[in-house]
Amino acid sequence: MTHHPLEFIGMIGTQNASETRRAPGGPGVIDKSFVSATARAHEYAGFDRVLIGYFSVAPDGFQVAAYAAHQTTSLKFLLAHRPGFVAPTLAARQLASLDQFADGRLAVHIITGGSDEEQARDGDFLTKDERYARTDDYLDVVKKTWTSTKPFDHDGPYYRVKDSFAAVRSDQAPHIPVYFGGSSPEAIRVAGKHADVYALWGESLAETRKTIAAVRAAAAVHGRERHIRFSLSLRPILGRTEDEAWARAARYLETAKALRANGPSPLRRPDAPPQNAGSQRLLAEAAKGKVVDKRLWTELAALTGAQGNSTSLVGTPEQVTEALLEYWDLGISTFLIRGFDPLEDALEYGRDLIPLVRAAVAQRQTISEAAE
Repeated sequence: MTHHPLEFIGMIGTQNASETRRAPGGPGVIDKSFVSATARAHEYAGFDRVLIGYFSVAPDGFQVAAYAAHQTTSLKFLLAHRPGFVAPTLAARQLASLDQFADGRLAVHIITGGSDEEQARDGDFLTKDERYARTDDYLDVVKKTWTSTKPFDHDGPYYRVKDSFAAVRSDQAPHIPVYFGGSSPEAIRVAGKHADVYALWGESLAETRKTIAAVRAAAAVHGRERHIRFSLSLRPILGRTEDEAWARAARYLETAKALRANGPSPLRRPDAPPQNAGSQRLLAEAAKGKVVDKRLWTELAALTGAQGNSTSLVGTPEQVTEALLEYWDLGISTFLIRGFDPLEDALEYGRDLIPLVRAAVAQRQTISEAAE
């Protein structure tokens, strides 16, 4: 199997907050010094990129990315973007403009939106299947806008443009990389057509293997099965010993429970079952037990209703490296890792985990090349 280059992605938010840490300034406050510090910390720690997330209640990611890009020199960005709220021709120009200001460091993460509640806040009332059909049409227009050398017409099910042309382009060839999230069959179909990188949440090895096979099959329809890459999102919890790492996980769980007891998340009604397939799949993994495989910890996903990337690999840096290599062997080449203490954990991963994984992968590639 030909493997794509290893990539590490972190995440930056606009506040020093997580499931175990309440935002110091209260909701809605943008902490510019925190954005700057975490972007620089990820650059220093050796991450390739950072994700800037998208929620209907959150600050605008384009602004966050522009600010963070200005604070850094080599760190790349993965901007989450939800189709359907701006015209695709405009989004294409916004992304290309930002990419030029960031010296070619931008990728876009397409998330179609898994919750009717989230969509309705911004005035979107399409069904989930319709949303994915719209995303497909949207990306057709975005890519034409990025690549067409002359004005084009498009007459699709959701978007119609006439004589459209963009004077601003990304220097990345053939265009800005497209990452894609979504676990439903409809999502996988659209990902197979459009994604350069398909992003999974941290499921068991068996489930990850199945998803990779399904996405590759969807990509094969478009002759893209060798092109598409795979990303896995996890929340590593490290310790000097395995016992220390599990004790740290237990502390995080207690802290998260205490925070939830003091008030529900504004992002979703408390105890409403998640609509998106990704969260449902994480909850199904959590139902198998507190730990799946050797060290995939599911209790925090179960507690939070798996509202996001919420499963962890727990252990020493060497043990977590070993676990990540098992995913690498399945075809995962990008790891999106973030901690519960966003700034401190980024630095810890850069010191203790990322160099180990990079060295181990390089060693495997040397061995496999020698065997060929």
